[in-house]
Amino acid sequence: MKRKEKAEGRPNHERWLITYADLITLLLIFFVVMYSISMVDAKKFEQVAASLMSALTGRGPEILDYPGPSIIEGMSGEQLQMETIRQQLQEYIDQNNLGSNIQLYQQERGLVISLSDTVLFESGRAELTPQAQDIMRKVGVSLAPINNYIRIEGHTDNLPINNAQFPSNWELSAMRATNVLRFLVREAGLNPARLSESGYGEYRPIADNNSEAGRALNRRVDIVIMKSEHAVVEPH
Repeated sequence: MKRKEKAEGRPNHERWLITYADLITLLLIFFVVMYSISMVDAKKFEQVAASLMSALTGRGPEILDYPGPSIIEGMSGEQLQMETIRQQLQEYIDQNNLGSNIQLYQQERGLVISLSDTVLFESGRAELTPQAQDIMRKVGVSLAPINNYIRIEGHTDNLPINNAQFPSNWELSAMRATNVLRFLVREAGLNPARLSESGYGEYRPIADNNSEAGRALNRRVDIVIMKSEHAVVEPH
């Protein structure tokens, strides 16, 4: 007696749903990753997601129909550039044991390279020492690739100085900042149009001037790499 041939199974017309579900899952992961690595406007994000979904599914318009700038507008390389500079200089500081004399930190206005006067000048003088020139060459190499506005700010402690060259700490702090600026232009080739200097004397201390340790912290030159939004108008 012949066995009955096995009946063919009914075709599954819904297999495409599995592939479709996988595609939707991958799209969701993609957008979550994109959102996590950039500051994206929520409304624009939803519009882009809807547009891409429409293009893939064939339903609705396939192009973005909202006016305005690109979604990648906020993905500026400025923060990456500043972080690269910070890492380069921090490596140099660590390799040369300069951690007690050079500090790197972020302010609202930008990245600050704060250099103690002991690695730049002799006491009461404004000429860069040979060690200071080596340091400034390294700083100049790191600053050369960027186009940000750069301020160079001289500071002193509150001990008075009064001689033929420097009647007060105003002149000393200003001349120190000027000499740093001139070196960066002359030796590092930085564009002078994006550099400026200021001398603040003893009037912007970061530590107590009642101790030698505090006064040492106040005697410094700060090189400030300004964020682009502060290129014209600086915060007070």
